[in-house]
Amino acid sequence: MTDTTSEIERLAIDDTYKHWKKWGPYLAERQWGTVREDYSEDGNAWEFVNHDKARSNAYRWGEEGIGGYCDSREILCLAPAFWNGKDPILKERLFGLTNNQGNHGEDVKELYFHQVSSPTHSYSKYLYKYPHKEFPYNEIIEKNRRSREEPEFELLDTNIFKNDAYFDCYIEYAKADFDDILMKVTVVNRGKKAADIHVLPHLWFRNFWKHNDKFTRPSMKSIADDTVHSRSSRNGNYYFYHENGEQLFCENETNNERIYNSPNEGEYVKDGINDHVVDGQPTVNPEKKGSKFAVWHKMKLKPGEEKSIRVRLSKKVKEDPFKNFDTIFTQRIQECETFYDGVIKKDIPTHLQELAKKAFSGLLWTKQFYYYDVHKWFHGGPGEDASNRPPSRNFSWQHLNNRHVISMPDKWEYPWYAAWDLAFHMAAFVEIDPYFAKEQLLLVLQDGYMHSNGQIPAYEWNFSDVNPPVHSWAVWNIYEKDKVKTGIPDTVFLEKAFQKLLLNFTWWVNQKDKSGTDLFEGGFLGLDNIGVFDRNHMPEGITRMQQADATSWMAMFSLNMLRMSLELAKTNKVYEESVIKFFRHFLNIAWAMHHIGKKDLSLWDDEDNFYYDVVEMATGTTDLLKVRSLVGIIPLFAVEIIHKDLFEELNKFRARAAEIVKTRPDLASLISNIEETNEDGNYLFSVMRGFRLEHVLKRMLDEDEFLSDYGIRSLSKYHEEHPFVFHYHGHHQIQYESGESQSNMFGGNSNWRGPIWMPLNYMIIQSLRKYYSFYGDDYVYEFPTGSGVKMNLKQIANELSKRLIKLFEPNQKGKFVYHSDDKNNLFTRNEHFKDEHFFYEFFDGDSGKGLGASHQTGWTALIANLIIELDED
Repeated sequence: MTDTTSEIERLAIDDTYKHWKKWGPYLAERQWGTVREDYSEDGNAWEFVNHDKARSNAYRWGEEGIGGYCDSREILCLAPAFWNGKDPILKERLFGLTNNQGNHGEDVKELYFHQVSSPTHSYSKYLYKYPHKEFPYNEIIEKNRRSREEPEFELLDTNIFKNDAYFDCYIEYAKADFDDILMKVTVVNRGKKAADIHVLPHLWFRNFWKHNDKFTRPSMKSIADDTVHSRSSRNGNYYFYHENGEQLFCENETNNERIYNSPNEGEYVKDGINDHVVDGQPTVNPEKKGSKFAVWHKMKLKPGEEKSIRVRLSKKVKEDPFKNFDTIFTQRIQECETFYDGVIKKDIPTHLQELAKKAFSGLLWTKQFYYYDVHKWFHGGPGEDASNRPPSRNFSWQHLNNRHVISMPDKWEYPWYAAWDLAFHMAAFVEIDPYFAKEQLLLVLQDGYMHSNGQIPAYEWNFSDVNPPVHSWAVWNIYEKDKVKTGIPDTVFLEKAFQKLLLNFTWWVNQKDKSGTDLFEGGFLGLDNIGVFDRNHMPEGITRMQQADATSWMAMFSLNMLRMSLELAKTNKVYEESVIKFFRHFLNIAWAMHHIGKKDLSLWDDEDNFYYDVVEMATGTTDLLKVRSLVGIIPLFAVEIIHKDLFEELNKFRARAAEIVKTRPDLASLISNIEETNEDGNYLFSVMRGFRLEHVLKRMLDEDEFLSDYGIRSLSKYHEEHPFVFHYHGHHQIQYESGESQSNMFGGNSNWRGPIWMPLNYMIIQSLRKYYSFYGDDYVYEFPTGSGVKMNLKQIANELSKRLIKLFEPNQKGKFVYHSDDKNNLFTRNEHFKDEHFFYEFFDGDSGKGLGASHQTGWTALIANLIIELDED
């Protein structure tokens, strides 16, 4: 063995991307259909490079694979491909529908599971389930030509897994050292008949040389029947060792003849290996050299039989590369198990321990090398002609140059980062890798990401869109948890983040409160069509919308910045000025929420005792949009508990606070009494106090409104029988829908009209715990509303957590709740399915059925936090 360092020690190594994180599962699961690869005149990214073209198109900005690994700059890539001898193409990439093909938007149509990974990826395991029969590409496309009212047609609906006629393909990686990667592909025939399977581990270079003339073409060549030598000016020498199999070489260059009906630049292009294996064509280089390579293994497996293929990629020359192969795997597996034993307590039920481990592992598997230089995208790289490139989206983001390993929401459905998704990911990541959590939060605040005006980029389809300002919440959460874990406050991280968040806060104040009244407009805010109409494109005649959620997010942002200021002021009194600044910002926003203009209007409705958006019309009239949604619950998030000791030495602040109490008692009385603490010496800073908190909770915990058996709905069930209608320059209506929305307001993925979302539920639970830490056991509320059962806020938080956890537990029929429509009962009866989990994007508000992206172990990984934090109580 070359190294026996534990996983904890590996994580602590500085500049880890040159060490133990240098290699990892950083390949996308879909590079086709992305904005980065779209050079069309009409901006139709889904069609410019689609799934059919993907095998022939050499990408510019990234690579994709099934359970693949690459280095942190994605110079060299490693992944397996499979062929059952019947499909028209090799299975090199996961198949799915585009946004235009799916009746509910884009959707991957494969069965795969991110089984486990250590934080440094020193051990990782992935499972892909591959049918014996020809993969039903056309059937899936044709049968998804259905209305929005119908469910999606899934792979399991084709019955191709009937009689268990499939292979389990396990893809495992173990690192002997940070530049010595072991890969094992184990295929098991789960069917009742013998079946053929071809396994082709691939090694290839991302095509970085075509678009930058300072880089020379790299090379791979056979130097022995079981060894391939790889060389590049960018990463030096690597040696690929394999056992048996036939070596196949081609170039990672576009097949122009197939895609564009123009001549190829060379003879052996990207799809050469595919065409040779599937069709027997002479499309691989007989000289055994190129920039893309595969070793071809052909097997026939009996029922229940399994075989493993072993390969090794190393910078070192190995006389016997497989001598200690199995020993390394055994050790890395044990180290991975030991690591999770230290993270997930043993007194948690075993099935929940496994669920938490899979959630964290899915989060780790959804890291991706993300490369997008917007200036080069528009103008071309060195020596590249871009004269005919049409202006398109993100033109105002030409400073943006992203080239990092980043946490993705879902590497197939969302193989690009989203700012607010990433903040939630890090709330889970801090439990397993606080170094990565802090790095990622600082990353999107860097100058190559954040706009010079202070805006944080939203996502590649439109960086200028507006996501909720949750970055400050994530920074403070990660800082606090990291301090508890290590006992050392990382004030360098906190101060770096704080300085950049100041710019972002200023952007919000300048751009989203243009009237200067401390009432904010966010527009989209990541909540898709939760409103009665598109808040980015309001009906004619509406001049402004004052949003309860945007304003509440900013109240929370102010409190986060206030709390950070107090922490930094412990060692640097300069930050006392920031304490004063954000204290006043918070008071102003909280006051404005309840005093709109001169008409004594409020975002709080005294009739319904709930928060709503307010619209202003060109006629000068205003109206409350009485939609009972998460918009009215988000004010809960603006809460912070601060001990009086933090203010003791801040003389300027105490003087200013006293002045505010004296001169503006309306501000002081609006929130909890800022002159009084509880018995523990804590102050409560909150938009809501007793009366408003009680009534929001009464509605939120009502099973006829927001409270589902599986968490808090995004829209009140009240609107199922009582749709909200708004007549103004047309008929605008919103109605409760428990699952995927029938509205196409935001394309195929308009889905916030009732379902349960893990991140917002997590924030609700966190907020209730904060309120409990101030009020204690004396404040009790009905749970559920009308039941007569009274609970304190900690108990309610626990009950909500249990309802969310119940999504991942079998019901009385033995089915996992989120698989409640599993027609074939595979996840119930089949021992090779029932312990595997999908982590869906959102869940049906009534049945708990999983919906949307199926591998959203970005924010849905927060289920692991709920399991751990429930245990801590």
